[in-house]
Amino acid sequence: MGKLKCASFFAGVGGIDKGFEKTGRFETIYANEFDRKPCDTFELNFPIKTDCRDIHEVQASEIPAFDVMLAGFPCQAFSIAGLRKGFDDKKGRGTLFFELVRIIKEHQPSILFLENVKNLVSHDGGNTFRVILDELEQQGYHAKYQVLNAMEYGNVPQNRERIYIVAFKDEAVYKNFEFPHPVRLTKKLDDIIDFDSKLDDKYYYTAGKYKGDIYEKLVEAMDDDRAVYQWRRQYVRKNKSGVVPTLTANQGEGGHNVCLVKTKYGIRKMTPHECFNTQGFDEDFKLPTNQAESRLYKQAGNSVCVSVINRIAEQIVVALDEAMAERKEPLPIIPTEEAEIAPVSMGQELALA
Repeated sequence: MGKLKCASFFAGVGGIDKGFEKTGRFETIYANEFDRKPCDTFELNFPIKTDCRDIHEVQASEIPAFDVMLAGFPCQAFSIAGLRKGFDDKKGRGTLFFELVRIIKEHQPSILFLENVKNLVSHDGGNTFRVILDELEQQGYHAKYQVLNAMEYGNVPQNRERIYIVAFKDEAVYKNFEFPHPVRLTKKLDDIIDFDSKLDDKYYYTAGKYKGDIYEKLVEAMDDDRAVYQWRRQYVRKNKSGVVPTLTANQGEGGHNVCLVKTKYGIRKMTPHECFNTQGFDEDFKLPTNQAESRLYKQAGNSVCVSVINRIAEQIVVALDEAMAERKEPLPIIPTEEAEIAPVSMGQELALA
């Protein structure tokens, strides 16, 4: 059976795509991402060009035929830290889900994979989430969802809870699909953070580098050289569970979200690549050298836990194979030739150039 063709929306740096491609059964043939910076990072790590346009401008007919929709649609409108306005968010972020629906209606992919913040389930008393599930049902999909924590399901030491929605056109595949079971956390902070090497001075906190007595308070409080700390405006907080707190998009901007570690060379913040390690990216994942590190921190914080995605994708493969065995015939997929020769408009050619 050939690889299933994926179209990735709000693709970021390609974390969801990496999780799916690691199964060997999926291939991303199209990716849309509005922000040029993560587009550049995506293109360093994948053999395709991104469509770096606002999704409102992308016509469904411009997208190559695909089997699987991947989408970590923006979470700001649903985040506990945000304005909690959901579909009524003034900046239009809440309506982006319906841009996906517009594309789903035309392409009718076999599988949908959606990722969002945990708070999506409870937003507006559950009404927002019900609207999403009802819309998927109206489009002919059978959906399952679950909130998974990266440190419990991805074997990465990060406390990161996200909701994952997997929907299928084929009811047999839907019935066979199960979310992965928890796994024991064997990966330690040492596996993702370099506590032993001297790094560039820019990562270290020193006396007088920041206003007030932040440095002095850090020195006093940070007594564990195998733990992650955060400065919380007025005090120092230690993560006592032995993992990294949830990475955020403003990780590189200073303030209370910065993750700090104590090493024999001093107190320092985590590097961008250590943040990507914390998200389950492989060591060979490439980061652009021509971008400000604040951009890279943001990309890491906005991304997904690749290892959790991979375990869900593996379960999708199991469900597909079981359904195929039950009916004793392969499920229909988009032929490679058709995906490659799908029409591209002049607008998209310019965007992908």
